[in-house]
Amino acid sequence: MTSTALDYSNADLRALLLGLPGVDQIGAEGRVAMLGTRSIKTSSKVFALDLAITMVDLTTLEGMDTPGKVTALCAKAVHPDPTDPTCPSVAAVCVYGDLVGVARSAVGDRVHVAAVATAFPSGRATLPVKIMDTHDAVAAGADEIDMVIDRGAFLAGDYLKVYSEIVEIKQACGSAHLKVILETGELKTLDNVRRASWLAMLAGADFIKTSTGKVTPAATLPVTLVMLEAVRDFADSHGRRVGVKAAGGIRTAKDAIKYLVLVKETVGDAWLTPDLFRFGASTLLNDLLQQRQRMTTGHYSGPDYVTID
Repeated sequence: MTSTALDYSNADLRALLLGLPGVDQIGAEGRVAMLGTRSIKTSSKVFALDLAITMVDLTTLEGMDTPGKVTALCAKAVHPDPTDPTCPSVAAVCVYGDLVGVARSAVGDRVHVAAVATAFPSGRATLPVKIMDTHDAVAAGADEIDMVIDRGAFLAGDYLKVYSEIVEIKQACGSAHLKVILETGELKTLDNVRRASWLAMLAGADFIKTSTGKVTPAATLPVTLVMLEAVRDFADSHGRRVGVKAAGGIRTAKDAIKYLVLVKETVGDAWLTPDLFRFGASTLLNDLLQQRQRMTTGHYSGPDYVTID
């Protein structure tokens, strides 16, 4: 059975998803707690800080966003530390669709431009509206689309609707990469997180993403562990690597490094690249830059060292 929308009935998807192994929540929480205690050598920490910077999708998703704010954010994305030319650029800037053109003009081809689409953050719109939203963002210059699934349909067991919408949006993306936001805070259980992860990957997702950042809880280490296990198992069974994006609530370099350890220990070094792991964040970059300066110069400049986004 190939993974196109016509191959599956809802009964097929239900049998497949409900047949996945259950998640041991206590075991997952215990594993991330154990990995969170790992000590990192100084040389490894410097490397980890730079790696984390390259994985950031620098994000602004507010109703009061302006072209000026997006332009300033783009400048920071390309040159996060203007005083240090060795500081790497971030992976992408992430904005609403109507500001994609501003972002693309500002960054050129130096970083990716991601647009949230499909009636973000609720996903409450008809499929034609979601497709048009995606087409508009790609036409304006987005090379990554962050879509949201219909959580209501998923929780009601209408897996075929969720699956088919992802397939349609993937087609609408053309050459742009598709990140599928599960909004794990609304899925309630780790079993549902595993099922939603598999559903998105079967439908063609290039990335699976934890959260919109608009719902609490957003990204958590146990949720990300389950998603990483899902992409590992999917790669083993289907021969295709899918990325993971942890978004929402990750604010410190210390927390980012915990996620990198989790990636390394769960899926290995192959996923330690911005092509397969991202942080969706607005404030994380500031702490990464402050800690990086402390590690490279021996002194800590404090919050005035970085711009306020």
